[in-house]
Amino acid sequence: WREVARGWRQVYAYGCLFGALAEVAAGRPLTRAVRLCDLGLLMGAAVLDNVLVRLVRALQPHLPRAAPRDGARAKSARLEPPPAVQPEEVIPHLHCPSLEHFRDNYLIPQRPVVLEGVMDHWPCMKKWSVDYFCQVAGCRTVPVELGARYTDEEWSQQLMTVSDFISQYIVHENNVGYLAQHQLFDQIPELKEDISIPDYCCLGEGEEDDITINAWFGPGGTISPLHQDPQQNFLAQVFGRKYIRLYSPQDSENLYPHESQILHNTSQVDVEDPDLVKFPNFTKAAFQSCILTPGQILFIPVKYWHYVRSLELSFSVSFWWS
Repeated sequence: WREVARGWRQVYAYGCLFGALAEVAAGRPLTRAVRLCDLGLLMGAAVLDNVLVRLVRALQPHLPRAAPRDGARAKSARLEPPPAVQPEEVIPHLHCPSLEHFRDNYLIPQRPVVLEGVMDHWPCMKKWSVDYFCQVAGCRTVPVELGARYTDEEWSQQLMTVSDFISQYIVHENNVGYLAQHQLFDQIPELKEDISIPDYCCLGEGEEDDITINAWFGPGGTISPLHQDPQQNFLAQVFGRKYIRLYSPQDSENLYPHESQILHNTSQVDVEDPDLVKFPNFTKAAFQSCILTPGQILFIPVKYWHYVRSLELSFSVSFWWS
């Protein structure tokens, strides 16, 4: 999809815009118009000063409100408990360090750290819940990953509404579904008003518009296999807990990256159940770990290998910056 020229994506966005306006003019249910706008936002390119976002915002007050979802909680009793975090593995914790302290002791030497007290004032910490997402974004169309992890052969993606995702994969937990690595806050700017870009991002080289903000929303048991990313990462935990394990880029050879180009940034090793006959040097790789809890932000330095498993119903926000 990256190879599709921007001009063609703009043509697609215009087609979605004209389709949505036709649905409104014909007096059909507004959810159909919103779905077309979302398809244009997801697969098109911005046109007419982001007109699709503005159209959805105009339609939003006239949409039916989703009913509250009783019992929308993860059935965590069935999930594997996290491994005990040994003292020598613990990632350091800091409460609201100064910009200079963070820069000199963690950013420049590229050392992971858990930041506390940084996001306590974010509105999402009080507002966000399953019911809130149903009400604010229930009819919005989003990409959902189906399957435990993206390295599995049966893994796939599907477009569905937030309400359908919550009903099928949060409330009833039919298999594993994960709204993962999605730029939800560009699609639904109302949600972006509930979070803040960490001040520490100003220490980077790019502008604020260059920061990629992704949503990670799913039930307990979702897994991001051991992988690395090409940018610095702040992973902010809004609700739920996640078990996270980090490995230094210096240990890359012991982590057995996939040889294929598409998965070259992902390890072949199942971190919590490694095949040591097939991957004997994995035991040589030292790691740090933590259980990330609501209100904490984990700094993952660029190219640091990280493995993430949700321990319960969870929502995280990641900030990728240079």
